[in-house]
Amino acid sequence: MIRQIVPLFFTNDIPGTIAYYREQLGFDCLGTWNDPPVYAFLARDRCAIHLRCAEPPTSNADKYEDELLDAYIYVDDADALYAEYTSKGVEFARQLGDMPWKCREFVIKDCDGRLLAFGSDL
Repeated sequence: MIRQIVPLFFTNDIPGTIAYYREQLGFDCLGTWNDPPVYAFLARDRCAIHLRCAEPPTSNADKYEDELLDAYIYVDDADALYAEYTSKGVEFARQLGDMPWKCREFVIKDCDGRLLAFGSDL
């Protein structure tokens, strides 16, 4: 039985990305590997993200215009999380709204330029 899928994000700055996810997005760093770290394990609630020190892939020039997401994260209350992230100055690529696919969602742009959508059922 598959229980969970964990996205693996590449970054050139593990400590900086850990700090962003901790301070801006409310994730905890559960551990790192090597010193200086080349791998990290982050989690918030039951959502995990792993970081790997590596050159990020070359991004599509139309990524932001076409909203090519790097991850979609289901949450219990998109409104509450949106308010939390607004108070922390998180950069939004799309504001909170109701979508035709019966989700209430928003999209952020993280410190490495990834697009992460957060959504809850209507």
